[in-house]
Amino acid sequence: MESKILLFVIGAGVLVFLYSIFLIWSVLRLASGNEKMREISRAIQEGANAYLLRQYKTVGVIAFVLAIILYFGLGSKSSLGFLIGASLSAVAGIGGMMVAVRSNVRTTEAAKSSLEKALGVAFRGGAVTGFMVTGLGILGVAIFYFAAKDLSGLLAFGFGASLISVFARIGGGIFTKGADVGADLVGKVEAGIPEDDPRNAAVIADNVGDNVGDCAGMAADLFETYTVTLISTMILGEILYATNPIVLVFPLLLGGLAIVASIIGSWFVRLSKKSKAIMAALYRGLAVSGFVAAILFWPASSFVAPQLGVTPLNLYLASLIGIVLTALLVIITDYYTSKRYGPVKAIAKASATGHGTNIITGLAVGMQATALPVIFIVAGIFAAYLLVGLYGVAIAVVGMLSLTGIIVAIDSFGPITDNAGGIAEMAGLPSEVRAVTDALDAVGNTTKAVTKAYAIGSAGLAAVVLFSSYSQEFLKFGKSISFALSDPRVLIGLFAGGLVTYLFASLCLEAVGKAGSKIVDEVRRQFKEIPGIMEGKNKPDYGKAVDIVARAAIYQMILPALLPVIAPLAIGFLLGPEALGGLLVGAIVVGLFLAIAMTSGGAAWDNAKKYIEDGNLGGKKSPAHVAAVTGDTVGDPYKDTAGPAINPMIKVLNIVALLIVRFLK
Repeated sequence: MESKILLFVIGAGVLVFLYSIFLIWSVLRLASGNEKMREISRAIQEGANAYLLRQYKTVGVIAFVLAIILYFGLGSKSSLGFLIGASLSAVAGIGGMMVAVRSNVRTTEAAKSSLEKALGVAFRGGAVTGFMVTGLGILGVAIFYFAAKDLSGLLAFGFGASLISVFARIGGGIFTKGADVGADLVGKVEAGIPEDDPRNAAVIADNVGDNVGDCAGMAADLFETYTVTLISTMILGEILYATNPIVLVFPLLLGGLAIVASIIGSWFVRLSKKSKAIMAALYRGLAVSGFVAAILFWPASSFVAPQLGVTPLNLYLASLIGIVLTALLVIITDYYTSKRYGPVKAIAKASATGHGTNIITGLAVGMQATALPVIFIVAGIFAAYLLVGLYGVAIAVVGMLSLTGIIVAIDSFGPITDNAGGIAEMAGLPSEVRAVTDALDAVGNTTKAVTKAYAIGSAGLAAVVLFSSYSQEFLKFGKSISFALSDPRVLIGLFAGGLVTYLFASLCLEAVGKAGSKIVDEVRRQFKEIPGIMEGKNKPDYGKAVDIVARAAIYQMILPALLPVIAPLAIGFLLGPEALGGLLVGAIVVGLFLAIAMTSGGAAWDNAKKYIEDGNLGGKKSPAHVAAVTGDTVGDPYKDTAGPAINPMIKVLNIVALLIVRFLK
């Protein structure tokens, strides 16, 4: 039966991969606009490809060194698993981004016809990334386990995926926000020109950044969260139910069923005849995916539960907790980041009295946005534990991550629509086209915030499962361990976990500040030294700006990315496994709060600016708008660099801890 389930899972992975190819064909066969539009799109493609090539050359060297260390420390299967996980994570992000940078211009062209057509193109382009993430993820885990039957190798697979994720998140985040901050500060504030104005030398770099950060970065992030959740649940299942092999493939079975559900859900993303609500169309696809997955999970739970000695209903309800948590996080984040609701309007209103009040209110909103997500996450953990124990918590996380495909599709919709608006502006298309792309972009900004909240919430839960596996793993080596607060080593570890998280976030923010400063200097230089830019007689040197921010991102990403690898090694070998356990718990708790506050607060700042630009509180060029641009500038590295990068950082800490358990005394 175990082999039959694996074959089904592999079949589901092949199905979603074939569906991705169909989506690629359906997008690329569409018209790509006039020559001016294609020229801009090609510049974005070339910039994105050039940056990712440089990024992965750097990461490749580090990965090769780590693979050699794993080979001599843990064996050939672990080394191979690490390289496969890293490679698939990179392919998922690069493959999806290559389609996204070709979907942007086709979305702009479709916007000439109707909002409905433009929505369809943008979503299908984003769906390629989403379904490549789940397809490659489940195929990689299932085939590796089917061939190697080695959970240590699978853990190294997760480590490879996590390493790529943390580099992609940090490097892509530094690139996109360094360019964005520089473009806004000089273009909007100093020169008084619109966003995406072709006279701004940083505008192409900004559009490139949307893809390498929000598309490739998010894909790598959720690829590793998805695969690490499956792997950690398999490891925990082996520890808790050592005599029953069916427990190892049950999480994969849920993932395979959810892939089918997500494909069905993607068919329902369309504008209704009665309403032109874009957000409702996207959420309809997510809701249908969750509903179909909930139906399919019941027969799977009924079949597996008796073999684990648990009640079928309890196991089923544990899997549903993850789906319910997804819905709750979407609703809560939408409330705190959408222009329709009070928190964003409060930041906009505070902007009318100056920069300081905008910053204060934005920080407050970000902090408030942590309360409900954490309450529901804790409630979900407790409920799942009551139902099926530790394994129930793991299954709840698998249920939550099972919707990764449709979630990443909704997220990648954002950078595609953002780029589509930029192309419309730079190509000088009529205002009615920009009206369509602006409507899509406004929604895309909220969907990016929602999916980041999903990524953070699921990462927090996945880290809890990893920590449970860490504490249980010692039993395999004949040692019991406790994490009592009366033990000073545990307390030291707790503080160290919080310290590592804050230090990591500060390095990311500092990197964006340095990259942004270089872009500001470059754009100012070009305005001064290249005559005729403001009059439209000469073009800025876009390539120079792209090169500056790319070099800054590559250089600045290395230290924060290696921090979560070095910290558990230092704490574990110097202070012991108890201190290392404290480190993991401290990082999970502090990281969850910090990441939610940063991503929700940053998105709220961004949409407060857009709310004013819609004509409220004096509109563009009003004092409120100038203050809102400052808030958005502060929020940019919060929501797109430091906040999202905390997700893979937490999991790298936990995976490294799991890998070194056998060496700790």
